[in-house]
Amino acid sequence: MRMNINDVYYEIEIVRKNNKNTYIRVKDNKIIVTTNYFVSQNRINKMIQENKQIIYKMVLSNSKRKERQDKFYYLGNVYDIIKVNTLKIIDIDYQNNRIYTNTDIFLDKWLKSQIKIIFEERLKAKYSQFEEKIPYPSLRIRKMKTRWGVCSKKKIVTLNSDLIKYSLDEIDYVIVHELSHFIYFNHSKDFWNLVSKYCPKYKEYRKNLKN
Repeated sequence: MRMNINDVYYEIEIVRKNNKNTYIRVKDNKIIVTTNYFVSQNRINKMIQENKQIIYKMVLSNSKRKERQDKFYYLGNVYDIIKVNTLKIIDIDYQNNRIYTNTDIFLDKWLKSQIKIIFEERLKAKYSQFEEKIPYPSLRIRKMKTRWGVCSKKKIVTLNSDLIKYSLDEIDYVIVHELSHFIYFNHSKDFWNLVSKYCPKYKEYRKNLKN
């Protein structure tokens, strides 16, 4: 079973389990429908057609996510990686979007150091803008599958290392978002008003991160 989206055919996999609801998700260019054992094929086909627009958005989002995984993104731009065995430092050609390195290991070490430096600098910069009394948090960095940032009541802000693939605007938004949780530990209207105070275009950056 396949589905045509913009002249591209996607395989549809039906997974039956003992669950009450039916879920549709996109993974590895495949549309996966998880449903109950007793749901008929006709009903599944109808649900797929009814949710075609949603599935299209999921496919588009999945494609963009995969592109960021397959290509080398750094602060919102795509770079070609050029390997030169004699190099002892990372050389960045911003004009032609090229990064010169000797090995993948060397590039990975450089990137990890940049993540730490940039995230610490942006946290310090955004914290200094807050007029409200908030604690200066400890910063932790790790790869996360479903979140860009986490704020802990223990005065810890954790940032997703993959944020380095996005622009400073998106990084700053996530930091402002997490710092605002020290005032409102929820997503109330007051919380979003506070985020907007220090990041007026947060809706635009939030949308970019969702895509």
